[in-house]
Amino acid sequence: MNTKLTLKLNKRAIERAKKYAHKNKQSLSIMVEKYFNLISDKESISEIEISPNVRELSGIIKLPENINLKEVYRNHIEAKYSK
Repeated sequence: MNTKLTLKLNKRAIERAKKYAHKNKQSLSIMVEKYFNLISDKESISEIEISPNVRELSGIIKLPENINLKEVYRNHIEAKYSK
């Protein structure tokens, strides 16, 4: 069952959304519905469409299992800004 929803949005945001919808051959209503479904169900994250480019890159870098990414990033930032 479909129900009407009225939204008040910034004019620029609406125009950008319309262009995106047109480019992707879908309606704004469908876009909003998909977004609402996505955020309402955390498990639907696995349903996000991943572009072929991203899918191709996935898994290229192999990191050691015991790596502390926060520490690596902190060290990187310290080295970058301590000069």
